[in-house]
Amino acid sequence: MDVSSIAAAASANSASQLQTQVSVSVLKKAMDVQETHALQLLAALPPTPSGPVGATGGVIDTYA
Repeated sequence: MDVSSIAAAASANSASQLQTQVSVSVLKKAMDVQETHALQLLAALPPTPSGPVGATGGVIDTYA
C-alpha cells in the first residue's frame, strides 16, 4: 500500500464515523420531539370519570 491509499482509507473512515455520529444525533432529537408530543397528547386526555359504585363495590370502566 502506498501513502495515498492509506490516507484515503483514513479519510473515508473518518467521514463514516462523522456520518454515524450525525445520524445518531438526529435520531435522538427526533425521539425527543416524539416524547414531547406524546406527553402533550397524554396531558390533553380528559380525566377518567369515576363511575357509580356497583353492588360489588367495583367501578366499570366504560372507556376500555
